[in-house]
Amino acid sequence: MTTQYNNKENHTPGRAATAPVALELLAPARDAEIAMAAIDHGADAVYMGAPSHGARKSAANSLSDIARTVAYAHRFGARVYVTVNTIVYDSELADVQSLVWDLYRIGVDALIVQDMALLMMNLPPIPLHASTQCDIRTPEKARFLEEAGFSQLVLPRELSAKEIRAFSEATTVPLEGFVHGALCVSFSGDCQASQLMTGRSANRGECSQICRYAFDLEDGSGRKYVTGKHLLSLKDMNRLAQLGQMADAGISSFKIEGRLKDAAYVKNVVAAYNRALNEIVAASEGRYVRSSRGEVELLNFIPDLAKSFNRGYTSYFLTDRNPAPRSMSSMDSPKSIGQPVGRVKALKGPRQIVASLTAELANGDGLGFFGDDGRFQGFRLNRVEGDRLFTASDVAPRPGTKLYRNFDKMQADRMERPTAARRITVDMLLRATPSALVLEVTEPAGGLTASASIPYEPQEAKSPQTEARRRTLAKMGDTEFRLGELTDRLGSLFVAASQLATLRRDALEAMRTALEATNLRDRRRHRSPRLSLNRPLTRHDNVANHLAAEFYAPLVEAPVKKEAVEVCAPTAEAEPRVMQTRYCIRRELGACLKTPDGKTLPADLYLTSGPHRFRLRFNCADCCMNVHLVK
Repeated sequence: MTTQYNNKENHTPGRAATAPVALELLAPARDAEIAMAAIDHGADAVYMGAPSHGARKSAANSLSDIARTVAYAHRFGARVYVTVNTIVYDSELADVQSLVWDLYRIGVDALIVQDMALLMMNLPPIPLHASTQCDIRTPEKARFLEEAGFSQLVLPRELSAKEIRAFSEATTVPLEGFVHGALCVSFSGDCQASQLMTGRSANRGECSQICRYAFDLEDGSGRKYVTGKHLLSLKDMNRLAQLGQMADAGISSFKIEGRLKDAAYVKNVVAAYNRALNEIVAASEGRYVRSSRGEVELLNFIPDLAKSFNRGYTSYFLTDRNPAPRSMSSMDSPKSIGQPVGRVKALKGPRQIVASLTAELANGDGLGFFGDDGRFQGFRLNRVEGDRLFTASDVAPRPGTKLYRNFDKMQADRMERPTAARRITVDMLLRATPSALVLEVTEPAGGLTASASIPYEPQEAKSPQTEARRRTLAKMGDTEFRLGELTDRLGSLFVAASQLATLRRDALEAMRTALEATNLRDRRRHRSPRLSLNRPLTRHDNVANHLAAEFYAPLVEAPVKKEAVEVCAPTAEAEPRVMQTRYCIRRELGACLKTPDGKTLPADLYLTSGPHRFRLRFNCADCCMNVHLVK
């Protein structure tokens, strides 16, 4: 047997003037199985936690599981990014350096990091991506990180399309933007509320989610204006309709949030965004391509983002720096409320509801409603009989109350079964020479060819063989390939099915080798000699170890101190700032200080929750809100 192949240079993400821009759908993965499901449903890349220092303690993965994911992803030219994006303590530096070498050896494509210490370590040439925790809120910061050696930048969620374009014009590396999932109310990386209130650091993967608490809004004298509402809790992001706008602004990697989400969530969301990105590529007249290969076939389900966990949806500030009141927050509940499915007509006892329904319900569905106290109450359906709902627990919603479904049993059951298959289409040419059978395999999308041959003595068939040969060659089993066009030049020659199976296996293996050869490994960028930083450092730069201090030392005039709040509490500040956010409670409540309605709330406002109290300060010049902890 002989094999041969050639390869063709593949596209990589970036903004090239003469080549199509490769768009990357980047999906979250709690574990290897979810990562592979994300790839099956259309992800061009996945990001998953390292065994440690991954900013989601409950989403860590072993090296062997990451290696399995890498092997599967690379079949399709997809990439695996691993998060090592916590700040690092001095005692952990050696372990982190060793971890990075391990990740490089198993073929990980890039690391997503926050701590500048990694730029000072003895690392392999693995690309480093600047995490959103790096707080890249200005084009100048983006340019700084590119010159520091980062290969991709994860931009803040708060940016408008116009602002993203300014980042694109200031940099040359690929830009990554969030498109779906939960929103942090604070600029990422600059939220210190959890650490200073509970000792659990968000920048160490232990966020206690202060922003999901219920708060009272009051003035300095304690007079309450809002009671028991989740005033810092935001809706989830959904930018499905704005992907083209983001691509045109300069985003090439479209990131879905959710490394703690289950497989059903990831499958549904990835499938929806994969379909939307494919439509953008198809309509782009060659300006865009996808960064991985293979086509996705969905099996017995249609993506529907309304059926996945969400707190309601917002596109955040992408298209509007001055959004309408009540358009961003999920003040009534920090939980997933779900889809409206009807209203209560009457109660027939503590466990029987008569309802006017707008959707088909099923036994086992999870429903909920807002009670008289404004709190969301959930319950499970034991069974449904027409308009009668029999509940598993005692509930008493008033007639007229709106009902929501936040768990769709039929959808959940459907998502537990295989829901997608990803395959690389190959064309085949079957021919004979005087002494051999040859099967040539071509991948039309990438222009790759491979072939295999076996010794063969021609003999005539007694009956037509064309269809039988097609059936044998099309049997590709659980490989990543499927047959496209078959050109059969054997005519009336007879070939045993076992010989064809051998040819098919060997030719596909040759094609697999050819495809692997196109998975060119990127190398880490070099630090620019022009690197400079024209500002002093503060505790908000999260310097927590001596290597990060050494990184910054040549760039600033004053001595660099380890001032991250995790290692140096801000005891000198009476009311330390723990959050800065573009989301504004005044604007959300219809009392923006730039409007006449601003007078409906006093200038001095506080948030209180149990023993915790925060002062709100409003910077109207920059249109942002600062949250300060009152000790």
